[in-house]
Amino acid sequence: MNEIYRILDANFNRARESLRTIEDCGRFVLNDPAITAMAKTSRSTLREIYEKMPTDKMLMVRNSGADVGTVMTSPTENVRADSQEVAIANCKRLTEALRTLEEYCKVVSPDQISSLERMRYDAYTLEQQVANRFMVAGQFERVRLYALLSAHLCQSNGIINVARQVIAGGAEAIQLREKDTNDDIFLAMAAELRSLTDETNRLLIINDRPDIAAIVGADGVHLGQHDIPINEARHLLRPGTIIGRSTHSVKEARQAINEGADYIAIGPVYPTRTKDHPPVGIETLLNVVEAMKDSGISIVAIGGINEDTAGEVISRGIKCLAVCGAVCGSDEPQKTAKKLRSMLPDD
Repeated sequence: MNEIYRILDANFNRARESLRTIEDCGRFVLNDPAITAMAKTSRSTLREIYEKMPTDKMLMVRNSGADVGTVMTSPTENVRADSQEVAIANCKRLTEALRTLEEYCKVVSPDQISSLERMRYDAYTLEQQVANRFMVAGQFERVRLYALLSAHLCQSNGIINVARQVIAGGAEAIQLREKDTNDDIFLAMAAELRSLTDETNRLLIINDRPDIAAIVGADGVHLGQHDIPINEARHLLRPGTIIGRSTHSVKEARQAINEGADYIAIGPVYPTRTKDHPPVGIETLLNVVEAMKDSGISIVAIGGINEDTAGEVISRGIKCLAVCGAVCGSDEPQKTAKKLRSMLPDD
């Protein structure tokens, strides 16, 4: 039985150390409250499980000096390219340790198996969240339907309900756009949308407010022409955060790319009540698309996009549509989103 106690002791240590490493990454590298909280909660759960184990016996048989594994290393074990590799390696180390604990507890403490199993599945989710946060900048390339939501436009259905419906309808990204909302209410909505987009593996972008985006761990921010510079916004945000910029001309589009924008929104293409700027028209949109064709940057058509106008924009080569009134004002947001998404390409 002593050998099993040694296995349990070693793997509780591995799991605890891995969780601390992941928590520090979430806290200091990603500035992400959700990942930090998940890792911290898991550490607390692990401690509760550990306290129900025969810890005295496990400690008594610990013999690090005679452990043959301490002198065995793989060629890549001491090499990590960056903090992303450190975090992902420890996520995998965590799930491996939990699986070992789960198996050997069948011999010593079977009543802890279900708790360890739940922890292991939570660890898989944690690994997914960590990986997504590091890879998020490239994820905007897959966005085709981009839903811009604000509470005052979603009053009849409620902003969270509309968000759920447009995601079910196929929207890959949600933007929270609040111009005249108190910060505490804005923050609460952003946090709730962050939970929803995490749950559904969608992107969350916050309009104008890098501070709110940083607090809730949003995937990105969208900045207008007169908002803070992109490089200044990046100082407030974790590495890899998406930053989009509103543009109205070829000149502004080029400037946004030079500043380091991850995507540019062109518009308003058509008249709309949600934008103060006069419509730029379809020709300006085409001029921007032509000028940016070799840039590799994502281009989003915005302003007055609905079921009637989407076809013209898509036929001109646009692969991503930003919609606001079309879904916020719809009696059936999911149905509207589904129809719009069906018009867009998948590649």
